[in-house]
Amino acid sequence: MPTEPLRPTDSHGLDPHGPRALVAEDEAIIRLDLVELLHEHGVSVVGQASNGEEAVRLAVELSPDIVFLDISMPIRDGLSAAAEIRVLRLAPVVMLTAYGQREVAQQAAAAGAMGYLVKPFVAADLVTTMEIAFVRWAELMNLDGKVQALEVRIQQRQLVDRAKALVQQDMQMSESEAFAWLRRQAMDRRVTLAEFASQLLVDKSS
Repeated sequence: MPTEPLRPTDSHGLDPHGPRALVAEDEAIIRLDLVELLHEHGVSVVGQASNGEEAVRLAVELSPDIVFLDISMPIRDGLSAAAEIRVLRLAPVVMLTAYGQREVAQQAAAAGAMGYLVKPFVAADLVTTMEIAFVRWAELMNLDGKVQALEVRIQQRQLVDRAKALVQQDMQMSESEAFAWLRRQAMDRRVTLAEFASQLLVDKSS
């Protein structure tokens, strides 16, 4: 009996009416069985592919919420496709494999997959793996966002430090005096300290 349809949360930017999946599997019978199983659990299959190259192209074009990739496919294997989909931050990937060895799981994780299923699998395994993949993907995107924010703050700090050193040299100020001067100038112009520092450095170099 089908379980309740999966519903990714709206806060993750997913379809509130159910997830949209892309399925890439070169064996047509297995692919159609998976498509049917996904439909039974409230998942819309928006695209199907028979090789890794086509899977990446469709992932870019269709923006699915989740991607199922067979590991062994012609033209381009699933591991390579999964790695590119991860780099592009398109969607969580679940790998499909006929082998359950630890090495396979490690390869899937290294490629950026959020989970993997060993064929043949049952509906309960599919649902659980999808739910875990969505949670891991949300955590990963949250972490990526924090890393990006930290990188921005570091870049801003470097701009301010360079501008401060310039003011110290040109105006013969101490470090604290130069920093206070930069803050006053930024406040007077109603811009951030980093924005004023950036503009100061641009003006100085031009």
